[in-house]
Amino acid sequence: MKKLRKSNDQKMLAGVCGGFAEYFGIEVTWIRLIWAVATCFVGTGLLLYIIAAIVMPKAPSTEWE
Repeated sequence: MKKLRKSNDQKMLAGVCGGFAEYFGIEVTWIRLIWAVATCFVGTGLLLYIIAAIVMPKAPSTEWE
């Protein structure tokens, strides 16, 4: 079962867009584009990103430390 988590690999700021892209199985560029349009035209994109960055758990690390 897939879980929505912040991405460790597709990360620019907090990994939220990368997490959504991995969950839905689409290119992260499309998620970032949709998020940018939502921020510019709807105005809620930034607030939703901040909330998602706080609420979404981090993906487990796949590297050996």
